[in-house]
This record gives sequence, structure tokens and C-alpha cells, in this order.
Amino acid sequence: MTHRPIPGELPERGAIPVPYTWDLTHICRSWDEWEASYRELDAEIEAFKSRQGTLASGAQALTDAYRAMDRMGVLSYRVWYYASLRYDEDQRNNDINARRQRVQILFAREHQSSSWFNPELLAIPLETIRQWMQTSPDLALYRFAIEALFHEQEHVLDEQGERLLSYASRSSSVSHDSYAALTTADMKPPTIALAGGAQVALSYGQYRAILETNRNQADRATAYRAFHQVYADNRNTYAALYNGVLQRDWFHARARGYATTLEAALHGNNIPPSVVETLIRVAREGVEPLRRYHRLRRQVLGLASYRLHDLSIPLVEHDARYTYDDVTPWIVDSVAALGDEYQRHVREAFSGRWIDVFENAGKRSGAYSAPVYGAHPYMLLNFNETLDAVFTLAHEMGHSMHTLLAHRAQPFVYAGYTIFVAEVPSTLNEALFLDFMLQRADSGSQSAVLLQHAIDSIASTFYTQVMFADFELQAHRLVEQDQPITAEVLSTIYSQLLHDYYGDVVEAEPLSSMTWARIPHFFSTPYYVYQYATCFASTARLMQDLRSADAATREGGVGRYLSLLRAGGSGYPMDLLRMAGVDLSQPDTVRAVTVELDDLVNQLSAALKL
Repeated sequence: MTHRPIPGELPERGAIPVPYTWDLTHICRSWDEWEASYRELDAEIEAFKSRQGTLASGAQALTDAYRAMDRMGVLSYRVWYYASLRYDEDQRNNDINARRQRVQILFAREHQSSSWFNPELLAIPLETIRQWMQTSPDLALYRFAIEALFHEQEHVLDEQGERLLSYASRSSSVSHDSYAALTTADMKPPTIALAGGAQVALSYGQYRAILETNRNQADRATAYRAFHQVYADNRNTYAALYNGVLQRDWFHARARGYATTLEAALHGNNIPPSVVETLIRVAREGVEPLRRYHRLRRQVLGLASYRLHDLSIPLVEHDARYTYDDVTPWIVDSVAALGDEYQRHVREAFSGRWIDVFENAGKRSGAYSAPVYGAHPYMLLNFNETLDAVFTLAHEMGHSMHTLLAHRAQPFVYAGYTIFVAEVPSTLNEALFLDFMLQRADSGSQSAVLLQHAIDSIASTFYTQVMFADFELQAHRLVEQDQPITAEVLSTIYSQLLHDYYGDVVEAEPLSSMTWARIPHFFSTPYYVYQYATCFASTARLMQDLRSADAATREGGVGRYLSLLRAGGSGYPMDLLRMAGVDLSQPDTVRAVTVELDDLVNQLSAALKL
């Protein structure tokens, strides 16, 4: 069976053939089973309260408490992801949204019922716990989790303080949930008329398709302005929601005794704030190759004006559409360097209905991989047959393989991995797929298309994400300095950043200053986006070994890389990366991306015979 999305149409979910939808019965077979799991989690949460006051009694009591938290964690994955993934199929469904909110309320109760645990554990001398672990292998399993908690000891409050913060947790997601409702459930996509007379409902997927495939600059400008005007029309609401995020972050940072929100965000993973500050500084110092690329683009495209809506259109005529059924075997072949077992897992993801492939009315935009413990990873796509969509598939498959290997290799307590490492396997999968496609290219124009994609990946995964990190760091610092946050303030910051990174190469577009309002990570996971850039730098280092002409070097690189994936969250992320051969404390690791971009621009210029 082959299904292809029809441009300009947004089908209802029932019109999507079943093989292209995910099968969530691996999480719960029905809502009745979900309800039973919900009640089981509720009971575990209630029972956990009885363990208060027992931890100091010895190794067995502490082990039992950790195992109880593991049981709650496993159940939490099940009840959350079944409701959340079902909701993302069609976010207009209020009944499912209500179930999802029930889980959020239950999680707040879970936080409250366990708020005593960290203070009580920290009241026990660490040396006492270490002695317990010497004689109890079961407790020794939790060594890193215990050591990491004591690392944060100075920022853990007493029992009363932790309980008060647990009460605040219920409101922590309000800004993000409101943002999601405003941008998805309640947003009515504008309809625009293209130059040929076609009427297009401008969902995010259709918007991206126009910017990436429509060679009529006027159509791209129309789509860009109509799409961003929706955000501009609600600028004050978006600013108020983002201010809520900033104030929440500053509240939690001060409550726990951190000097800044950045320190609060990084301390748990033992990452120095200087890593982010150095990343931004080195990226700002290295913007010239990015500007040189866009000068080349403007020349090749022959545009009298060059604006942000012109950044994604291919330099070479490239009307190819990539059907989902055609590209899935390519994804499998592209990861051959990682071994037969890795390839087998990728095939299983495609054949086992782990993926929700096509866009439908009400479906969540974008793409993600959901790490569903106890089942397997699930991927949400909005596949539109563009080259970018194919690389997005490779990207999310990298996340999913990371999840799969970590979940199978680690006990539950370490099965999850940090965001700081998460984007390494996704960007490495993209790099492998790029190499595979370049090997298949049979003409200079095909090579140019792929080289452009590689350059655009650096532009979007490195420079753009650093610019986003720059924006949210500046915004958070304004709140830390008791400065007001308004739509005008946020738009002014963003406009200045566009100038700082692109200079006068890209001409100003007034609505571009509202781009901050359409970046979901700002509203859901602050201090996340910089990690795309650090992970991109990590990938560049790992790929040096995987591309080596020396078989022993390649074999060693693959072994270290797969060990990184299997390590999950069993160590601090920078330590795990060092063991894989990557040191992100060094500016040269970041600077190497700039050098790589400069070389790729040279290759592209040669391919285009300029």
C-alpha cells in the first residue's frame, strides 16, 4: 500500500491508511487498560508516603524506596504517553485532553507525595550510604543517582520547602499548555492565494513546503507574511505567556539558591555555564562563513532582494518528491556502518508501526521521538515528501535508536538520557544519511543539492539554535535584572540578533521580529536549544572516526559511539561524551563547525562552477 499526501489538502485522521499510523496498543490495549494503570499509579503514589522516616534504617529500606520510585516511573511512562500520543493525533479532542490533564494532576500529587525523599536522604551522611552500598549490590545499582543527588545538596530544600515547591509544580506547565492551545487547537490557519491561483490552507507543514519548494519569491513572501501575521496579531498574548515561563524559571532558580537561571538549568548535569557562554561567543565570532553562504545563495538565485523567506529554497532546480515507501529502505542502508543489529532495529521501527507518518487535521505539528519505557519508541512525523522531511525521518530515527539501546541496556533509573546528549545520535544519523545520498548522487546538480542540505543543516542546527540560545539567555537575564518583558522588548532582542548573525546579507523583514513567538522550545523546555549546537559539534568529532580510511579507527569509533547510546543516563553527559572521544569544554570543538562550514561552502561553489 502506498499513500501520498495531497498538496493543499489537510485530511481528517480517518482518511490516513492504518499502516501509516502508529499502533499504541503496545502501551495500552484500550482506555480501560489505561484507566487501570492510572489507578495503579495512584495507589503507588499513596503508598509511597508510608516510607517517610524509614530511609535511615538501612540499605534495604533505601533500596525498597528506590524500587518503589522505579515502579512509579514505569507506570508514569505508560499513563502519560498513551494519553499524550493519542492527544497529539488530534489536539481538538477535548475528552483526551482532559485525560492528559488528569495525568498532569496525578504527577503533581506524585511530586508532593515524594517531596520528603531528597531531604531525608540528604540528612544521612554520604559516607554511611557508601558503606551500605559496599555490602548491598542492590543498593549499589543506584550509586550514580545517589552521588548526583548529593552533588545538588546545597540546592535541595528542607521537607517543608520541597513540599511548597511541589505545590507550585501543578502550575509549571500552564504557560506551555496555553501556548500549545493557542498555536494548535485554537489557531485557524490562514488561507492564501498563490500566484497560479491555488488556495492553500497554511498549516505549518504547508508553510514549510512552500518555503522549501516554491520557486516563486512572491509566493514565499506571501506565505511567510501570512504565517507570521497570525503570531503578530497575538503578540501581547505570546509575550505574556513567555513572561510566565521566564518568571517561573527565575522563581525556581531563586527558591533553590542559584545565582542565575542558566546555572539552575545546567547544575544538575554538572555542566558549567561557561559551556553555553563560550558556545555563543565562538559562534558569534564565526558568522562570516554563514554570511558568505548567503551571499552565494543570493547570487545564484539572482534575487534583487534576499530575505528570510528565501533561505530554504534550493539553489538548483530540484522538483523531486520523496515518497515515504521509497525512502525507508534508504534509511536502513545508510546506517550500515553501525552494524547489523542496529540496522535490524531500524527495520523493526518501520515494520512495527512505531511511526505516525502523515499530517492530518488537528495533529500536532513538527516531529518528535517519544521514549516510551516498557514498550518501544514512537515517532510523530508530518511527512510531506520534501528532502527536509526525509532527513527529519533520519533524525528522529536516531533518537529512537538511542532510546531503544539505552532502555535495553540500563535499569530503569538510568534508562533516560539527558538532553545534552540526546541530539548527538539524531544529528549523526543525518550525517550518515547525507554520506549515503552523496554516494548515490550521479550528477553535479545532485551533489549541489546535497551539499546545500549539509550546509543548511549547519545553519539551522548550529547557528540558528545558538541564536535561539542567545535570545533566551538575554530574555532570562532581563528578568533576573527585574526588567519588564513586553512584546516590543522581545521583538527588539530578536531583530538585533538577526542583524548580529546575518549582518546586511539578509534584508530586514518586519514580521521576522516575531519569530520568537513560534519557537515551541522557548515555551516548553527553556535552555534546551543550545544543546542542538553542542551536539552538532559532538557529531562532527564522532564522524571523523566513522569516516576514517583506517578500519581499526572506524571500528573503535563505532564501538565508542554505541557504548554512548547504551549508557543512557548512567553518568554525567560531558563525562559520557569524553569517553566517546568528545570534549565540549574546548572552544576548538565548537570552532571546528565553523571550519567545516567554510569548507562546504567552497565545495558548493565549485559544484556550481562559481
